[in-house]
Amino acid sequence: MGTVVDEMVTDPSVGLTDGEVADRVSAGRVNAYTADSSRSAWNIVRANVFTLFNGIVGACFLVLLLVGHWRDALFGLAAFGNAIIGCVQEFRAKSALDKLALLNAPQARVLREGVEREITPGEVVMDDVLVLRAGDQVPADGTVVASRGLQIDESMLTGESDAVDKRPGDEALSGSVVVGGEGAARVVRVGADSYANTFATEAKRFSLVSSELRTSINRVLKWVGWGIGPIGLLVLNAQIMVAGGWITAFETGTWVQAVVNTIASLTAMIPLGLVLMTSIAFAVGAAKLASKQVLVNELPAVEGLARVDVICLDKTGTLTAGEIEFDGSHPLHHNVSGWERVLSWYGAAPDANATARCLQKPYPNVDPLTRAASIPFSSARKWSAVSFSDVAGTWVFGAPEMIFGDEASDTSTELGAEVVSLASLGRRTLVLGFSPSSLDPDSVEAEELPSGLRPVVVLTFREQVRADAAQTLSYFRAQGVGIRIISGDNPRTVAAIAREVGVDVAEGYDARLLPEDDEALAVVLETESVFGRVTPDQKRRMVVALQSRGHTVAMTGDGVNDALAIKTADMGIAMNSGAAATKAVARLVLLDGKFSHLPDVVAEGRQVIANIERVSMLFLTKTAYATALAVIFGIFVIEFPFLPRQLSITDGLTIGIPAFFLALMPNAQRYVPGFLKRSLSFAIPAGIVVALALTSYALVAKSLGVHEPELRTGSTIILAIVGIWILTVLSRPINRFKVLVIGAMFIGLVGIFTIPLATSFFALVDPGEAGAYLLTAVTIGAIGLLEVVRFVHRRYVARVMATAE
Repeated sequence: MGTVVDEMVTDPSVGLTDGEVADRVSAGRVNAYTADSSRSAWNIVRANVFTLFNGIVGACFLVLLLVGHWRDALFGLAAFGNAIIGCVQEFRAKSALDKLALLNAPQARVLREGVEREITPGEVVMDDVLVLRAGDQVPADGTVVASRGLQIDESMLTGESDAVDKRPGDEALSGSVVVGGEGAARVVRVGADSYANTFATEAKRFSLVSSELRTSINRVLKWVGWGIGPIGLLVLNAQIMVAGGWITAFETGTWVQAVVNTIASLTAMIPLGLVLMTSIAFAVGAAKLASKQVLVNELPAVEGLARVDVICLDKTGTLTAGEIEFDGSHPLHHNVSGWERVLSWYGAAPDANATARCLQKPYPNVDPLTRAASIPFSSARKWSAVSFSDVAGTWVFGAPEMIFGDEASDTSTELGAEVVSLASLGRRTLVLGFSPSSLDPDSVEAEELPSGLRPVVVLTFREQVRADAAQTLSYFRAQGVGIRIISGDNPRTVAAIAREVGVDVAEGYDARLLPEDDEALAVVLETESVFGRVTPDQKRRMVVALQSRGHTVAMTGDGVNDALAIKTADMGIAMNSGAAATKAVARLVLLDGKFSHLPDVVAEGRQVIANIERVSMLFLTKTAYATALAVIFGIFVIEFPFLPRQLSITDGLTIGIPAFFLALMPNAQRYVPGFLKRSLSFAIPAGIVVALALTSYALVAKSLGVHEPELRTGSTIILAIVGIWILTVLSRPINRFKVLVIGAMFIGLVGIFTIPLATSFFALVDPGEAGAYLLTAVTIGAIGLLEVVRFVHRRYVARVMATAE
């Protein structure tokens, strides 16, 4: 099989013996690799079930069951629903990550004791001699020891769009695919140390997508969590004091009602329904996107793209279809003939790469030449050379700058002017040169360019730009989203492709000149938008540098070389035609590869964010007034004016059920950071108004001699009507659908307060004449104050939005 590398540990013509294989297996030097699960099932269950709030709610639920008040324990269902949805969501993410496997070749061929054997990739051991043929996936990292036209496609690993010719001594990376010729390689890295599995291990590190909604809600839950303990003790003490003191309460059994009242105040503080509504909104958004051929690997990703302010695009396979085609030939005025026959030979050569094969159609090989000596193409040299026995001289084919150096970029020369002009049009340029000297064995061994070389013809190739790329990039520019185009190709070519899709750029930035310092890199990324010659590690560094400047970054790609950058980005987007690793770590996968779906994702994300912001004001208002009530009633030692089941009425009909419909309504409001601040700017003052209204009612009702059942009923009526009004205020502008929702909730409330079975279950009675007048006055006053709060809030939000623009 061609030339063989010296100083071999293993004889490449024989391979390892069975004894040597056994020694390596016993030493653990095998390719078997079972990556740790991205996150264990137990960790997922523990994170979603055994939380502080589930513990609080679960304890309250259990206490109510033990004291026989099961009707007051309805709130436990919300906690159960949150835990189920959270587990399902993370199990989906785990499943996608666990499927990550770059090495999916069913069999590997090795040479052992002089005999070729087929084994599973996991049975390959260190120093095995791999037998490589077209169509094989390399199962472990190796050094090529023999080659006969061996070509390996490393595009999914390195981003290089052309297959690479491999000669003895070159590296064959695991996960790459043999696309031409045959050869052999000695294994030098196995298992977790191999290139592909190093990528896989890094990519499988579990991380949830960044979500402002989820982060903000968790922050509120944390705040409430810190306060729920001391507030709970304060309320319990107050309720026991109302019952006659600790000793009397335990002697008479009134401590039971004190505990029920305390639980009512504590559970009202927790916005459990907000978590549930957010998860439902994400799930519905993901289902709608799936119908548009967009797969959401993690539910909060629905929100993510609406928050992105910089999108990084890999050129090959994303902006372009990844296919090369011949564009044209541009002869230079040198008196050299026969170059067409040479090009036909290059197109028909057995080891022709994808670019060379494009020459077959324009230059059919009708009069084949006979090769006398050649220097095969190398991705490091980026040129090949050949001498023929039929004609004198040597022909060199490859990258202009690698063959002719500065002359290829100097516009004062004929070659430079042609190459620069064509590259600026987005064409990939190659040059065919001629030397009157023929290749001799020494020049072949040294891989030297022949003397007297002069350019004969410049050849151009082009990539097919995706039809929807320009339109989609135009949409993002109109939305104020910055665009960075990143590629491993020539910066001039990348810049030309960028101009073709509407990006206004004169020159691409050569990533080989990027600074090593992260801060300096961030400065470059703020000023430059198109980059060529970018390595996989640089892609990730570029994402991190943009994030360090406060940007929310999306990254698109299809190759394994994009996987780490996609994983690091706030929003990773993969093409379905891409590598399994890339799709597994991406938040979104475009199943049909169409960029035109991304505006749909943005619209869906905006709908989720805007609607959850509106819904959050409902839930956070409840948290605000429940906390204020607990503190006020605890300090002033007043009996809490609700049973837990009575709060379930207002929770369900003024917040929970309408929130479900409001969270799914169309809403194209542009995303502006600061969701939590805007929500709390309404919820806190509105909550204080409600708390003061209920406190005023309770104190005056007590002074009028209203009994506890009537007082609780009056408080429930006030909270129900004021809750409906808050729902109406936050639903503006009102449309037919909102009228139906609000009207249905109002009818539901009337039914609960009038149907005997409902009034009996919820312990509702006639509030009495004095109580009725009082609750009417309090309700009207509260509604007036809420209108003032909303007026001020809308002016504040308008000012924030205007500043953001």
